[in-house]
Amino acid sequence: MTVALVEAYATLARRVLGRPARLGRTRLVAVDGPSGAGKSVFTARLADALAGLPDGGRPPVVHTDDLLDGWDDQLTFWDRLEEQVLAPLRAGRAGSHQRYSWVRRAFLPREVPVPVAPVLLLEGMSAARAAIRPELTLSVQVTAPAGLRLRRALERDGPQVLPELRRWHAGEEAHFAADRTAAAVDLVVDGAPTLPHDREHYYVRRPGPGAPR
Repeated sequence: MTVALVEAYATLARRVLGRPARLGRTRLVAVDGPSGAGKSVFTARLADALAGLPDGGRPPVVHTDDLLDGWDDQLTFWDRLEEQVLAPLRAGRAGSHQRYSWVRRAFLPREVPVPVAPVLLLEGMSAARAAIRPELTLSVQVTAPAGLRLRRALERDGPQVLPELRRWHAGEEAHFAADRTAAAVDLVVDGAPTLPHDREHYYVRRPGPGAPR
């Protein structure tokens, strides 16, 4: 019987550094999953673990939410990410992107640099989509129950976003079903774990098709 396992972020960080770079000289780690699952927390803690390794260093992090041109750009932002970030890194050059302001509903003029680094963390819904899989060093999907995810998102963004959020969740479900994300990722992480553990330094891996390779 397959059971959930508690694993150390430091162990995962060493696993990432031990794998080959597939996006130019960069090891690209995609942290995917639906809204409110816990992707940002997982990504930040993995970044901390990488920064704590003697041969590591804090990796740059790109959040796909920063590249969205509003709610209707749920999946179509990818061309922007490819042109501004992935293509330059693939060629061994630094990339950059503008950050979208959800308050101003416009992209801010200042460019966010994305340097060539041993590891890049790409966090956000559809980050591990099929188009980028051949160039991923590690792919992760973070999951949590739908009701909890909705509560987290509303607590974060406010009840006024509920209509947009419901459309967003429907889009997520359609994307993950078509993309077969859960079956393709290397690791499925429980974003609402009940197993007792030190959450700053450990995560819970869920049983399923995704497993560290």
